Amino acid sequence: MIDGQAREPDYKQATISLLPPAQGASTPEKLALIIPTLREAENLRGLLGHIRSVLDPVGFPYEIIVVDDDSRDGTEDIVNSISREDPRVRLLIRKGQRGLSGAVLYGWQNTDASIVGVMDADLQHPPELLPRLIAAIQKPRDLVIGSRYTPGGSLADWNVVRKLISAVAGWVTWPVQRSGLRAKDPMSGFFLVRRVCLENIPFQSAGFKLLLEVLVRARLHSVEEVPFVFGQRSRGASKASVKVAVDYARLLARLYAIRLGFRKN
Repeated sequence: MIDGQAREPDYKQATISLLPPAQGASTPEKLALIIPTLREAENLRGLLGHIRSVLDPVGFPYEIIVVDDDSRDGTEDIVNSISREDPRVRLLIRKGQRGLSGAVLYGWQNTDASIVGVMDADLQHPPELLPRLIAAIQKPRDLVIGSRYTPGGSLADWNVVRKLISAVAGWVTWPVQRSGLRAKDPMSGFFLVRRVCLENIPFQSAGFKLLLEVLVRARLHSVEEVPFVFGQRSRGASKASVKVAVDYARLLARLYAIRLGFRKN
């Protein structure tokens, strides 16, 4: 601990791997949707109800796992009350840790579902897109992305500067992405992926751009992007910060080094 704060994990050790099912065990055909949260309590009850209302008619087995970074804002009470009514909704709490990618990976580690995914809790990702993502991954596809940049998607009311920064952050990933599997929106936080494509790969737990690492490092044979309009944040503040930018730069440098053969992971 430093001045009462949890120590940031050492970058070289800040990786998480998903293990395959135990030998002889089968992976159930099910979706585990991870919702990472940090002080998002005011959004959760409505969001969880909305997600269940669009997923139930699809008829595909699912669970929703809220991974909270110890917000202490009522999230625990809200999710536990819903879970008592619907055991498909679960809560995991991480203590002394921060970071969206690490929260998502922690949720993926704590499910046996064959398809894992993520969406934000800040209401900018529309739950109505989930049935289309599920239909796309059942075609089958290995990875399906809710995309702001494929035709039909947009960034809604973002200003010009923010759109330019987002575009540049995506452009610099083009050389590191694999030919034939490149995504127009490698920075999306709304996607589904087959678990078997991720097993035994050490993913960086720091930062916010897990999809980019999945695109570069997962054992993928097919990628599809489904357009959506990125919503306006109705509550809370953006998680963008200098630290997020630094984490992204470090991830990008790591992926270039892997792609160029300078390191293995």
